[in-house]
Amino acid sequence: MTVLRRAYVGLGANLGDARLTLQVALDALAALPDTRLVAVSSLYRSAPIDSSGPDYLNAVAALDTALEPHALLSALQAIEQVNGRERPYRNAPRTLDLDLLLHGDTRLDTPTLTLPHPRLHQRAFVLLPLAEIAPALALPGRGAVADWLPGVADQTVERCPSD
Repeated sequence: MTVLRRAYVGLGANLGDARLTLQVALDALAALPDTRLVAVSSLYRSAPIDSSGPDYLNAVAALDTALEPHALLSALQAIEQVNGRERPYRNAPRTLDLDLLLHGDTRLDTPTLTLPHPRLHQRAFVLLPLAEIAPALALPGRGAVADWLPGVADQTVERCPSD
């Protein structure tokens, strides 16, 4: 019997046609083996943090997946590469950024992956879309998503109108 775990992936883009790139990425997430795309937040616009460049479009997707955390991370990085992701320096503008935020209740700290994502509770562009699709979600070791929202209220993030 295959065990599915609920994973959450943060999506962001601020180069090229960001809206189209995010849709292509969502289609790729839905096509991953042993994985089902179960929810996608609205798009949110946010200014870059610790960087420059155009505003980002961000979203969060929920997946039910049998992929283990490192295998899912590898799949996310492959999707980034197909979409022209380059990593010239930390926080550089990007065509696509996919972050594995949560993988079930997994707590992990390896050189290549930390779960839960170490900064997710500090970023409004992650917490707002995450709270939209999973309002009762608790972050392993950190508590409810809703409890972290007041701490990021000073970050400018705006929900984009739906098309």
